[in-house]
Amino acid sequence: MRFKSKLATEHVQLLHNVIVPISRLTGGGGGSIGSGTTIYLDPENLRISSRGGAGSRVDGGSSQLGGAEQGAEGIACFAELIAMNGIFLEHKIESIANNVIVFDVDLVQLRTALAATLQSLGGGGGGDGGVRSGPLHNSGEDARNSSFSSRNNTSYSSSSTPILVVMKLAKRGGLPCLCLDASCANGTLDVHHAIPVRILRAEEWQHHLPPLVNAPDVQLEFQLDRPLKAVIERLKCISPHIYVDGSMAGELVLRVENDAVSIRTFYDKLIPRIDDQSEQMQQSQETPRCTLKVDSKKLLASLQWQSAMSRGSVSSYIVCMIENEMMVVHVVLNPEDLGFITYYIPVHYISHDDMVD
Repeated sequence: MRFKSKLATEHVQLLHNVIVPISRLTGGGGGSIGSGTTIYLDPENLRISSRGGAGSRVDGGSSQLGGAEQGAEGIACFAELIAMNGIFLEHKIESIANNVIVFDVDLVQLRTALAATLQSLGGGGGGDGGVRSGPLHNSGEDARNSSFSSRNNTSYSSSSTPILVVMKLAKRGGLPCLCLDASCANGTLDVHHAIPVRILRAEEWQHHLPPLVNAPDVQLEFQLDRPLKAVIERLKCISPHIYVDGSMAGELVLRVENDAVSIRTFYDKLIPRIDDQSEQMQQSQETPRCTLKVDSKKLLASLQWQSAMSRGSVSSYIVCMIENEMMVVHVVLNPEDLGFITYYIPVHYISHDDMVD
């Protein structure tokens, strides 16, 4: 079994941008490998499968390094990235399982290693969001398996000094690790990280595939200048549940109600995403509509990418609604052929009386 890839600074930044919001779902960072995240590698793709809240206790948000987002339990997240000419500059993968490698990893440790590498390279990857800078450290086992040395104690930019980052699977201390090694062509910088992993059989990936769901009743595409996160943050303070009313006429309403207040937020002129099944439904009946009842905290946890990822990293996002089954948020990366991140959010059963405004 062998995996080795080369990344330029921009590839490291891209991978960091993708991992940050997913790692906020899982928690971790305490040295435990079984943190709810499994990575799949083959010659064409890198896939990430995560389960919300599986890596640590819910501690009220991401203020602590390894904390899972509050209310993230039950959320499934699946990401797929193009490997060659996408997330990697070049890569080589070999295994007896048709060149497929599957392993569990603590995503918080990987996030920390990527951010520390970016900061040492002058890439501005400090903090969780990839835009803030500040002192960085590794936590738990990650700190004990990382090292950094710079002869001149200077940050380097890829624009002035050729920099190469190598990501590979290797053994450290007899344990399998995902290693990040960064170096400058002139030998003035060395950064080494080793994140422990647990190698799985390739056939075990079937247990980490995204949930099977029915065809959406409503699919609406949002542009990036129509974010949901700020609105959900305010509504969460009023009610633990949010009703989401969607229509293939391009309209979506967020509503909360309690004994003291009733609030509705309206989005219009959204882009209906019509597939063959949706087109047949529209031809045979009235405009499709759907109402979902979602936990406020779960919906907010699935929108953390709107603050964690830079705007240039995302092309658009699509909200899919499946009555009494699931709410799906599909994030299309930029460029569009690079890949996607998809969140699967469980919903509460509601009767038809509750669906009527």
